[in-house]
Amino acid sequence: MNSILTPILMMVSWSLFMWLWMYITRIPAMTKAEVDPQDAAHPGSLNVLPSGVRRIADNYNHLHEQPTIFYALVFYCHLAGITDSTTVMLAWGYVGARVLHSLVQSTINKVAVRFLLFVISNIFLFAIAIRALLTL
Repeated sequence: MNSILTPILMMVSWSLFMWLWMYITRIPAMTKAEVDPQDAAHPGSLNVLPSGVRRIADNYNHLHEQPTIFYALVFYCHLAGITDSTTVMLAWGYVGARVLHSLVQSTINKVAVRFLLFVISNIFLFAIAIRALLTL
């Protein structure tokens, strides 16, 4: 658990969990709404699905946006040997904030709470990046 790469494994695993949750909810919702799967080829065609189903898919998409910076940053730290306990703890903090963000968005979807968690996750990213920059 003290490897700098383990938080990446957790983020990947969490993204796969969200993918599974998305399809467990989306496919039955599409069937109930009588949405032809081919219609999903057009943007907005799944807007007829219930908000709760769309929120999970929205979060899955979010897990392919900002976390890409996290992946690159952690790989950089690993390759550069910046693997001290503080950097590892910051990486875990980022993962924790993103998991909480996912849970909030996919359930209660309170935007103010989501935004706070998004900001917190960015603070972790900034802290890791600054630590890496300071080693140059």
